[in-house]
Amino acid sequence: MQIDTEIIKKPLLSDKTVSLINNNQYSFLVTKNSNKPEIKAAIEKLFNVKIKKINTINQPFKQRRIGKFIGNESRFKKAIVTLESNQKIQLFPEE
Repeated sequence: MQIDTEIIKKPLLSDKTVSLINNNQYSFLVTKNSNKPEIKAAIEKLFNVKIKKINTINQPFKQRRIGKFIGNESRFKKAIVTLESNQKIQLFPEE
């Protein structure tokens, strides 16, 4: 298994995912073909934390129309990572 830090695209920040941070859960957009062990290794390497659990979700395609053209919006994979109780990820820089 190859540890690749390109697996993690970006953190997801919405009202729901920010509220999950209180439960020590963080959400990330990941590559479509990545699996849980690869995601775990990449996040542990990037943020130097211990992971308790990972849930992944494959988002379905959404149809979009622009004038007479109909196409599919690209889909992505979301990973919700639960950290050990004493671990944290610093998403926002403190001043």
